Amino acid sequence: MGFVSRNNRRWVRNAAVVASLAMALTACGGSKGGETGGGGGGGAKDAGKPQYGGKVTYALEAENAEGWCLPEAQLAIAGIQVARAIYDTLAIPNKNGELVPNLAKSLTPNADFTEWNIELREGIKFHDGTALDATVVKNNLDAFRGKYPARKPLLFVFVFQNVKDVEVVDPLNVKVTTNSPWSSFPQALWSSGRIGMSAQAQLDDPETCDTKLIGTGPFMLSEWSQNEKFVAKKNPNYWQKDADGNQLPYLDEIEFRPMTEGSARVNALLAGDITMMHTPVPEFIDALDAAAEEGKITNTQSDKFTEVNFVQLNTSVPPFDNKNARLAIANALDMETLNQTRNLGLTKIANGPFAPGNMGYLKDTGYPTYNPEKAKKYLEAYKADTGQDLEFTLIATPDQATQATAALAQEMAKKAGIKVDVTALEQAALVSTAISGKFQAMSFRNFPGGDPDANYVWWYGTSPINFSRYNDEEINRLLDEGRATDDTAKRKQIYEDINKRFGSEAYGIWLYWAIWDVASATDVHGLFGAKLPNGDDPAESLVTGHSVAGLWVDQGKS
Repeated sequence: MGFVSRNNRRWVRNAAVVASLAMALTACGGSKGGETGGGGGGGAKDAGKPQYGGKVTYALEAENAEGWCLPEAQLAIAGIQVARAIYDTLAIPNKNGELVPNLAKSLTPNADFTEWNIELREGIKFHDGTALDATVVKNNLDAFRGKYPARKPLLFVFVFQNVKDVEVVDPLNVKVTTNSPWSSFPQALWSSGRIGMSAQAQLDDPETCDTKLIGTGPFMLSEWSQNEKFVAKKNPNYWQKDADGNQLPYLDEIEFRPMTEGSARVNALLAGDITMMHTPVPEFIDALDAAAEEGKITNTQSDKFTEVNFVQLNTSVPPFDNKNARLAIANALDMETLNQTRNLGLTKIANGPFAPGNMGYLKDTGYPTYNPEKAKKYLEAYKADTGQDLEFTLIATPDQATQATAALAQEMAKKAGIKVDVTALEQAALVSTAISGKFQAMSFRNFPGGDPDANYVWWYGTSPINFSRYNDEEINRLLDEGRATDDTAKRKQIYEDINKRFGSEAYGIWLYWAIWDVASATDVHGLFGAKLPNGDDPAESLVTGHSVAGLWVDQGKS
């Protein structure tokens, strides 16, 4: 996924303005690359040695209104980004996307992957001074899997459904027994950063588990004013150090601000009202690139282990319980035009859930490309099946950019003879609506890369978070086979076969693979964090947020 020249970007952007169109359907897209900008931030090699002190004000795309009682939370990327400041996970991905120990010192399976021993690091404390030991880890895992009386999880029961038992072996060792072989179990202990360890007091809190946050992370909650700011102060007793033995974190404070309109985030950064922001929207990325080239900011982009932007179809209700309806809309959308007009040609058009560079990716999955004649034939077949013309409601977030792109997709569908009504819904309510099943189609962004077994919970037919609600016996079988073996060649073939199944069945309307952008003031450095506890380099991915333990501010530029 290469860069488009700046002159071409400007031309496409101006054309989009003339057409009165804005940005991407699911707040998605982006340009690939590393960092640009005068300050060398975000982990630049010439930034110098990290310095202690200072504050970062970080604007996020949404508020996490339901809080951070992690077993019960429904975290999108903004919520995950905050969680990574407060909580640590037992496992964490390295630069290669491999899950390695984090709070855990080691993660060791038996021969057939039906038992895993989690050995904890010594001396780690929660923010309230209590110890991270085997008992509290067992209680956390039981809380996530719905076996701890004080907590009532919704989404994670299925993530850990294959867990048969969790036992305390001794103060620093926990044994997890599974019902069937699970070679990729460490992926579940990460779950895109959602499986942070909470202190016993938070786990047992009957009323304010979602607002009184107690983790082991680099920062501690100081103040949360919903829809305004989330302020976290430095954890002076944080357990992790950098490669030189210096105590982390470097910052004194980090403040997260929800700012749902991307243009407001960009303007606030350029005005100096905030010092960091994230976005996956091409138009904003283009503007940030321009500012970075002028030395005003530092801009870092990543498409590593990325997620896919797609239209999520509810296959359990009309019209998309009919395959002809799914194939009709898949053939009706002119993705080349949409990608050039909406995404400035910066994103790569998707043909399935697996992005390039991930296990399971295929150049050709069999997924339809734009073909009006085929769309017409599928529409005729749909009407023959049902006696009705194809029409449906598309739910999309209410920001101007998303609604404008939804309108473009609506026009494309109309030309093919498909009626689409567009309705707006706040991002925070999108997941709840998906869980309820009370939708026909919705704009969505999901399925980040890494170990593909992470998608088991999203795609298995009986899973409550299989939001598209298909129960495909072939996909179920392949998912079971994929997690049971650690043979890389076998797993590669398994997930490629799953990709082909998605291509032929059109359970989702694949749009494009996202690229995330984090921009900052030029005095902010250390975006991807310090080395991991085992000495590995951290993942240079932004799709599920990033560590904030290694962020630092050049005090000479403040």
